[in-house]
Amino acid sequence: MIRIGFGYDAHRLVSGRPLILGGVEIPFDRGLLGHSDADVLLHAICDALLGAAALGDIGTHFPATDLHWEGVSSLVLLRTVRDLLGEVGFGVYNVDSTIVAQAPRLAQHIPQMTDTIAKVLRVGAKQVSIKAKTTEGMGFTGTGEGMAAYAVATISETTKAGETNG
Repeated sequence: MIRIGFGYDAHRLVSGRPLILGGVEIPFDRGLLGHSDADVLLHAICDALLGAAALGDIGTHFPATDLHWEGVSSLVLLRTVRDLLGEVGFGVYNVDSTIVAQAPRLAQHIPQMTDTIAKVLRVGAKQVSIKAKTTEGMGFTGTGEGMAAYAVATISETTKAGETNG
């Protein structure tokens, strides 16, 4: 059985925080504000994966009221979501995602983000797609007030050996 999920996340840009996207620190004068490291890309991917398995959303599993998750790397959240999928008999088949930000330019960082995410999800790099788009100066992403990310994930039932049946 193949299932598909959709995820979205957005965070405000602020001074004094590192910018973390796809588990990679990106040189920039501001970072994203949030309870964890505020990695909008990984949060959108987590929500897509959780949605595909009908397991709720990132706020259900990692609430901002739980101090355990304060300041945590979103790679830990992604790993936990991957494990939750495994517990209910699913594995990741592929992820397609888009980061929406006016700045900084992200193209040179996408290969490292792709590799980082693929390793955590235990899939090949060709199963992880990351794109970066601007909004031509429109809206909160276009004015530099924040960033957003969208993701679609496909999951598949796993075999007894843990491999996906795709």
